[in-house]
Amino acid sequence: MNGDDPTGVTGAADVDAGEVHVTLVVMTFDAADPDALTSTLAKYVVLARGEEGCRNVDLCTSYTHPSRFVVVEKWESERHAREHFDSPLMVEMADACRGVLATPPEIDLLEGLSAHDLA
Repeated sequence: MNGDDPTGVTGAADVDAGEVHVTLVVMTFDAADPDALTSTLAKYVVLARGEEGCRNVDLCTSYTHPSRFVVVEKWESERHAREHFDSPLMVEMADACRGVLATPPEIDLLEGLSAHDLA
């Protein structure tokens, strides 16, 4: 654990305020071919976790829409998230999704708010 950072993650805290700030990317995919999409997204998630500025990536499936997959990414900054949009890894994943999606994916870039921000 880093003595200056209560989260234990080097570079994750704002040194002045002691707060953690994250940028989130949420991508929702509706699959025409769930098996092919699962393989594509699983590979993407594992590799994206190693990208600069990535704090975490999770792959989820929907209980209410069995062919829906959601990728939730947490980035150290908006800059890191936006740079990742143009990365070879993101382009490779997008290319691999051709022909396996029922509809275009929904992608959103979010600012993480903490309870402290709302008080």
